[in-house]
Amino acid sequence: MDNKMFCFQCQETAGCSGCTKVGVCGKKPETAKIQDMLVYVTKGISEVTTLLRKEGKEISENVNHLISLNLFVTITNANFDDEAIMKRVKDTLNLKSELLKEVSDKNSLSEHALYMEADESEIMKKAESVGVLSTENEDIRSLRELITYGLKGMAAYLKHANALGKEKYEIDAFLQETLSKMLDDSIGVDELVALSLETGKFGVDTMALLDAANTEAYGNPEITKVNIGVRNNPAILVSGHDLRDLEMLLEQTEGTGVDVYTHSEMLPAHYYPKFKKYSHFAGNYGNAWWKQKEEFETFNGPVLFTTNCIVPPKGSYIDRIYTTGAVGFTGCKHIPGEIGEYKDFSEIIEHAKKCPPPTEIETGEIVGGFAHNQVLALADKVVDAVKSGAIRKFIVMAGCDGRSKARNYYTDFAKALPKDTVILTAGCAKYKYNKLELGDIGGIPRVLDAGQCNDSYSLAVIALKLKEVFGLDDINELPISYNIAWYEQKAVIVLLALLYLGVKNIHLGPTLPAFLSPNVAKVLVENFGIAGIGTVEDDIELLAK
Repeated sequence: MDNKMFCFQCQETAGCSGCTKVGVCGKKPETAKIQDMLVYVTKGISEVTTLLRKEGKEISENVNHLISLNLFVTITNANFDDEAIMKRVKDTLNLKSELLKEVSDKNSLSEHALYMEADESEIMKKAESVGVLSTENEDIRSLRELITYGLKGMAAYLKHANALGKEKYEIDAFLQETLSKMLDDSIGVDELVALSLETGKFGVDTMALLDAANTEAYGNPEITKVNIGVRNNPAILVSGHDLRDLEMLLEQTEGTGVDVYTHSEMLPAHYYPKFKKYSHFAGNYGNAWWKQKEEFETFNGPVLFTTNCIVPPKGSYIDRIYTTGAVGFTGCKHIPGEIGEYKDFSEIIEHAKKCPPPTEIETGEIVGGFAHNQVLALADKVVDAVKSGAIRKFIVMAGCDGRSKARNYYTDFAKALPKDTVILTAGCAKYKYNKLELGDIGGIPRVLDAGQCNDSYSLAVIALKLKEVFGLDDINELPISYNIAWYEQKAVIVLLALLYLGVKNIHLGPTLPAFLSPNVAKVLVENFGIAGIGTVEDDIELLAK
C-alpha cells in the first residue's frame, strides 16, 4: 500500500474517502502514525483496566483521566505536536506495565494488552500496522470507527466534567470496556450496531454529567446579549470549550488591565451568570474556528487554545499561540496543568500587556443562552406560540462549521426558512446564521442558541419536555426537523446520542461520513431514516413545510 497515512475521521477528509498523503487538517503522516499508536496503546491499557475491574480491583481516577485525555488528543485539529503525543504513548505503556502487575490471570489478554516497547523507532515501525485499515472487513471497520469516534467525542466531554470535579465511574468503565471490544474479532456486525446505540446512551449520560458540572459551577445559562465589537485594552482571545480553563484565566487577569474575549465555541461562556461578574470579560471576537488565520492576525494579542480546533498557525502569529490541555502544536508554548491543578497563566498575561488592542472587525451584539433551563422557563410562551400557530415548526441546526463552500447551504437554508419557524442550535454551526438578524416570533428569537456542541443535550431535553407537554407518545411526532452539520468526533457522539433517544429522519451534511461503509449507511437509512442534504429548495419543502 502506497498510503503515507490513512485518516477519515472528519467531514473534510480528502475526496470524502480518506487522507492518505497529508491531512486536510494539516496533520502530517508522522503525526497521524503516532496518533494511531496512541489509540492502539489506549485500547491495550483499556483491556487491562477492564480485566482488573472484572477481578474486583479499583481503577484510579488518574488512570481514567489518562485514557480519556489520550482519546481527546487524537480528535481532529487538537494536537499536532509529535513529541507530546509520543510522550503520551510512552506514559501509557509505562502505566500499563504497572497495572499488569495487579492482574491475577493474564491468559485472556490479547497482544495489544501485552504490547510493551520503549524504543521510539520500534514504536513507529509498529505504527505502520495498527491504523484504521488494519481491520480488513469493511463493515466491521466502519462500525468500529463509528464507535471509536463516538468514544473520542465522549472522552472530550468527560474531560471537561472531570476538570470541574465531576466523575462517573460507570462512564469510564463503559468507555474502556468498549475500547477493548474494538480489538475483539469475535464481535460481529449485529453486536457492533447494538454497541453503537449503547455508546449513544453513555453519550447522553456524559453530556448530562457535563451539563450538571457546568451549571453547578457557573449557574444556568440565561438569555444574554454578547458584544462583538472591541474595547481599547490589550487582550487575550480564548478558543475551545473548557470553561474551567477560562475561569482560571479570568481570575488571573482581573485587575491587570487585560481584557478577555471568546472565539468560536467559547462564545456560550458569556451565557453563564458566574462569568458575568468579570468586567474585563469583554465579548466575542470573530466567528467559527476555521476563520482563525484571518481573525488571529487582527486580534493582535495572544490566543489560548483550551481544546481542539487549532489550525496550523501562520508564522506571522505563531509566537502568540498558547496551548493547554489536549491541545498541542510544535513551536507553540504549552501551559501545563493536569485535571484538578491550578494553571499558571502569568506568561500569556504578561505577553498580552505588550500587545496592541484588538482591531475591530465588526460591531453589534448577538443573543444566546437558550439552554434547557432557560427555554423551559419560557415553556408556556413557547407552547402557546405552537398552539396558536405562531410557531409552526422547530428546525434543529446544531453541529459544526467548516471550511467547505458547501456549508454555505446552511446559511441559505436559514435565510429561506418560513417566518413561522424557529432554529434550535448548539455548536459552532451557529456561525452560519447567528448574525443574519432573522427576527423573532412574539418575542421568541428565531435562532435559539443553546451553547456549545455538548449543549446539544439541552436540545434533547427541550424536545423530551415538549413531548411531555403535548402528551405525545413518540418524540418524532413533535413539530421538529433535524438538519445537522457535522465535522469531527464530538458531532459523532451527539449523533449516536440522538439515535439512542429515538430521534429519526436526521439529515446530516454537507456529506455523509466517509467512515460509513455502504452496508452500514444502509442500516442507518433503513432503521433510523438518516439522510444527506439536497438543494435548499428541496430541503425547505421536505423539512420546513
